[in-house]
Amino acid sequence: MTAAIDAVVSVLVVDDQELVRGGLRRILRRRDGFIVNECGDGDEVVAAVSADPPDVVLMDLRMKRVGGIDATKLLRARAATPPVLVLTTFDDDQLLSGALRAGAAGFLLKDSPAEDLIRAVRVVAGGGAWLDPAVTGRVLNAYRSVRAPGNRHDRRLGDLTARESEVLALIGKGRVNSEIATELGISEVTVKSHVGHIFGKLDLRDRAAAIVFAFDHGIVSPGESVT
Repeated sequence: MTAAIDAVVSVLVVDDQELVRGGLRRILRRRDGFIVNECGDGDEVVAAVSADPPDVVLMDLRMKRVGGIDATKLLRARAATPPVLVLTTFDDDQLLSGALRAGAAGFLLKDSPAEDLIRAVRVVAGGGAWLDPAVTGRVLNAYRSVRAPGNRHDRRLGDLTARESEVLALIGKGRVNSEIATELGISEVTVKSHVGHIFGKLDLRDRAAAIVFAFDHGIVSPGESVT
């Protein structure tokens, strides 16, 4: 794992398989800067988050009682809830696009390397989005199939300043605020301000929605990195 530890991240792991939860605990170790709590099914999530709010919820999609999509909707209906990162064995584009529509901040396949899981959790906990590059293109196509297609000449894009357009492009590539600040040579506070203006002008709820918008409007091409 990484030698240096960033800020401690608290994670709520939601999966109905005890062996999977145990495996995730072994990856997201306390000595590497993670505190992990667990839920055995989606119907336990709201109570667990209320009792001990985590920095990020690591959510399985298919569970016995309440699936990850419905559990994410329940969380997102509440105020000030933590971001949700979907983790699944199922390479199912409709399920993953459904998770995005429910408000998930991203998704990662369970066969991803441990290093990707660690980075994805930290990125999402820090307010970023993580879309697994192995399936992102197909999932976004499935996402678009149930909503009106994006207008590449959306007039709202003209409301963005040149700097806001640069920030949107970097969000579309999966950059977090600190990375955007370094790349553009500005402060993180300024980046945060730009992000807020972008979300307001384009009526976007979060970074995952901004990534979808960037793909839809040709700001980011399918071959470009989104992590």
